[in-house]
Amino acid sequence: MRVLPPLAAPVPRGLDRCASGLYICDMQRAETPSRSRLNVGFVLTRDFTLSAFANFVDVLRLAADDGDRSRRIHCDWQVLSADMNPIRSSCGVRIHPDTRLRQAGRFDYLVVVGGVIGRGEPLPPELVGYLRDNARAGVPLVGLCTGVFQLYAAGLLDGYRACVSWFHHRDFTDRFAGAVPVSNQIFVVDRDRLTCSGGHSAAHLAAFLVDRHLGPSAAAKSLSILIIDGAASGERPQPGQPDGPRARDPLVRKALIAMQQSLAAPLTVTDLARDLGVARKTLERRFRADLDATPAQIAWRLRLDHAAELLRGSDRRITDIALECGFCDAPHFIRAFRALHGVAPGAYRLAPRPLSAGRSEHGIDGPDAAASDAT
Repeated sequence: MRVLPPLAAPVPRGLDRCASGLYICDMQRAETPSRSRLNVGFVLTRDFTLSAFANFVDVLRLAADDGDRSRRIHCDWQVLSADMNPIRSSCGVRIHPDTRLRQAGRFDYLVVVGGVIGRGEPLPPELVGYLRDNARAGVPLVGLCTGVFQLYAAGLLDGYRACVSWFHHRDFTDRFAGAVPVSNQIFVVDRDRLTCSGGHSAAHLAAFLVDRHLGPSAAAKSLSILIIDGAASGERPQPGQPDGPRARDPLVRKALIAMQQSLAAPLTVTDLARDLGVARKTLERRFRADLDATPAQIAWRLRLDHAAELLRGSDRRITDIALECGFCDAPHFIRAFRALHGVAPGAYRLAPRPLSAGRSEHGIDGPDAAASDAT
C-alpha cells in the first residue's frame, strides 16, 4: 500500500469526497502500485474552468481501474500548490490541493487549467519556476482552456503551435502580439507541448494520453462511460460561432472559423485554401456541396451579420463598424448592408426588431467568388 503524506489542512467538517479523488474529493488508494503507468500533476489557476478540469480528470479516473471502482491503479493524479490554499473555480466550487510543489514527485505530464479571461491572476513565480524546471527536465506541459494563456505568458510555448478556443482567439492575439494560435481544431500536440480548446475537448485530449500509455481499450472505456461517442483526434474542427452557417464538412467548418477570425482583414479565397492545404477549386466545390454557396458569399454574409450585431449591441459609429467588418469605407459598407437587409445601417439600428430580406436559405446575395477573389 502506498503511504501518502498528510494534507497540510484538515478536512472541513461535513465535506464529502468524490470518486475522482479530489478534495472536495479524495479516495482510498488501496491496491495502488508504487508507480502508476500514467501520472499527472494539475496546476489550477484562480477562477479555473471546472468543466475542462473535470472532463480531463474523469477520463483518467475511469481508465485507472476496472469498471467504475475508482481505484488509482493504472493512473494517478495530484493537484499541486505553492501554498495549499483552496483554489476557487469560475463557478465557485473550491478544490483543495493534494501536494506542495516542494513535495511533488515526478509526473508524466503537468497540466495547467486556465479560467475566466481578465479575472485570473498570473501564476505565482514559484509555480512558473516549477513549470520551467520540469520543462527543462523533459516533462511535457499541457494547457487546458485558457491555461494556454498562462503557458504562453511564461514563455513556455515559444516555438510551439498552440490551440486556443475560437471564442478566445481575439483575446489571445490582442494579448500576445504576433501570436498565431490554432483555433480550428480541438487540440494540438506539438512535441512536448499539448494544448486544448477546453470543454469536452479536454476529455478527448485526456483519452489521447490514456491511449498512448494504457492502450485504446482503456481510452474507449472512459469515453463510453462518460457518454462521449468515440475518441476524436486533435484535428476535429471546433464548432465555431453558434449562429453561423451549419456546415457538416470538416474542411468547410475549419474554413468558417478562419473567416470568423479574420473579419476585419478578410482572407482571399486563394489564401484561405492555401492555409487549409487544399486547392481553391476544391474548397469552392466543398462549400457548394455543403452550404450551396461559394466561400466568398459566405464570408460576405458573416461580415454583414457581425456588423448587424454591432449595430444592435453598441453605439459605435457606422464608419468604425465598417472598418471592423472588413469594408474599406462607410459608403461601400452601406451599399452592401442595404443589399442584404433592405435598409441602411442607421435604420436597422433604430428598428424594433431585425429586418432581413431573406433572399435565400442562407440570406446570401453577395459577391460571386467567380467574379472576385476577395472574401
